[in-house]
Amino acid sequence: MKKICLTVIGMYLMLLHAFSQIAKDTAAYKPRKLRLDEINLVSSYYTQTGDHSAIQGGIGSEKVTDFANGLEVKWVGWDAHERKNTLTAGIGVDHHTAASQAYISKTGASRRTDGMRIYPSLDWTRENEKKGTSLSLGAYYSNEFNYQSMGLSAGGTIKTKHNGEFGLKLSSYFDQVKLIFPSEFEPAYPLAGGGRNEREHPAYGSSPRQTYTASFSFSQIINTRLQASLLLDLVEQHGYLGLPFHRVYFTDLTDAVENLPSNRFKLPLGLRLNYFLGDKVILRSYYRWYIDDWGIRSHTASLEVPVKITPFFSVSPFYRYYIQTASDYFAPYAQHLKTDQYYTSNYALSAFSSNFFGAGIRLAPPNGVFGTHLNSLEIRYGHYTQTTDLISDVISLHLQFR
Repeated sequence: MKKICLTVIGMYLMLLHAFSQIAKDTAAYKPRKLRLDEINLVSSYYTQTGDHSAIQGGIGSEKVTDFANGLEVKWVGWDAHERKNTLTAGIGVDHHTAASQAYISKTGASRRTDGMRIYPSLDWTRENEKKGTSLSLGAYYSNEFNYQSMGLSAGGTIKTKHNGEFGLKLSSYFDQVKLIFPSEFEPAYPLAGGGRNEREHPAYGSSPRQTYTASFSFSQIINTRLQASLLLDLVEQHGYLGLPFHRVYFTDLTDAVENLPSNRFKLPLGLRLNYFLGDKVILRSYYRWYIDDWGIRSHTASLEVPVKITPFFSVSPFYRYYIQTASDYFAPYAQHLKTDQYYTSNYALSAFSSNFFGAGIRLAPPNGVFGTHLNSLEIRYGHYTQTTDLISDVISLHLQFR
């Protein structure tokens, strides 16, 4: 974790030096070619407790800690047709520990209880301000010990004559899930010199998963105080949709690896309303209705209220409520029947409700924080509770340089 921190700090210092040089070189004229416009640094720390581990069939510790760092660099330029081009490159590095991972082996002595995820991304957007249109392309990659993912996206927006905007984004993700089974289901592998390797160096296979998403949006400025957005996603998944190290215990206490359908369709529909209550207060509300063909139905409602204490300092309390029904394939520990075609004891697919609340503070003086290129500084804290007894806390820091 210390290495991650030092790496991110080093990258930040190099980019800040580059930003300072470029800002001096381009201040005297209107830029046309791509120039460094913005740098964002985000760090967060997440901790979680609970006692419904899917690895142990719905019982056992769900203790998790995660330390995440993300760096995003944005370049902006205008071409010969006065179209604005934005290139955004990002990289994230997460390091997590999970107590339940030790129990992939029934002895509680698995090879690892921690992991690291690295996820670079690249996005390009071309905006024609005269026509009110934009086009975008994106590429994404994520890698961790038991999972690899590659993604592509393409999208566009078009503005209406009455202060509205339609948007469409198509995304595809192509994943490989490493087949790490619970210890009692792993075969012994032959050693090169003869004999049997008792799971010291298993040759894991993998299984594919594909996710296709079509995202539709429409936003409208209704008046000087009220803005609304309507959001619709169509999501189709194919392939191995469970995790091979999630156990399920049947009523006779024998166990198996969770078994879920190889197809899933999701349909979320959202509505966002922003109301400007004077010059100092904004009401940001959001509602989402969700349905899928695994039997889950859910509702999400949230409200965030940024309040300007001074022109350069604001506080943003927030609250989110969520409730869902259980999947058709979920049952708690030792309640599945062997005659069930599909089965899981992953409590993410159970019936529950949750509350998430907290606040953020943001500092954005016109001449930069402490007179530097640090354009804004934001700190957010959130506390999460779930009716399954899962509890978590997250604190994040966002630094923006311009």
